[in-house]
Amino acid sequence: MADEVRQIERAVVATGRLVAGVTDGQWANGTPCAEWDARAVLNHTVGGMRIFAAELDGTDPGAEHESDWLGTDPAGAYATAAALDLAAWRRPGALDTVVHISLGALPGPLAAMVHLTEVCVHGVDLAVATGQRELVDEELCEELLSTMRGMAGFDAFRVPGVFGAAVPPPPGAAPHGLLLAYLGRSVS
Repeated sequence: MADEVRQIERAVVATGRLVAGVTDGQWANGTPCAEWDARAVLNHTVGGMRIFAAELDGTDPGAEHESDWLGTDPAGAYATAAALDLAAWRRPGALDTVVHISLGALPGPLAAMVHLTEVCVHGVDLAVATGQRELVDEELCEELLSTMRGMAGFDAFRVPGVFGAAVPPPPGAAPHGLLLAYLGRSVS
């Protein structure tokens, strides 16, 4: 199994731990993703997982990315999406698939990087919003940040709705704080 798929697995598992720790009263908490509260971040993440899985499997996801994927059971919706997502990425030849998303037609390895970023970063958004920073996979955040810094042309993704300009990280920031700051999210 390729490294990209192993990293996606780690991100899905780490985000799953965070989702399991969100209490009913925390879904309206603000997140580092300024326009969204915790529920909206998870809804976007679940929608993305379902769409990527459908693209990899050649099926219809059944709804649009920003539809309500969570219903009354956010944790259950995440668990279902996670199972579908992981099965799709583990499928032989998944990285040879061209994935069509809002960013365009992406070759499998680039699609995996985009997906990894979405699941990992939005998981961190949830961790910050719900006071669960200790559950973040700091090593994965560090690996992802290193990959992003090494990507030629990364600044092309610094557009509204994707990533903002890098901001200064808080003094002594952990890897997740450095990652969020690199992507333009303010973290205190």
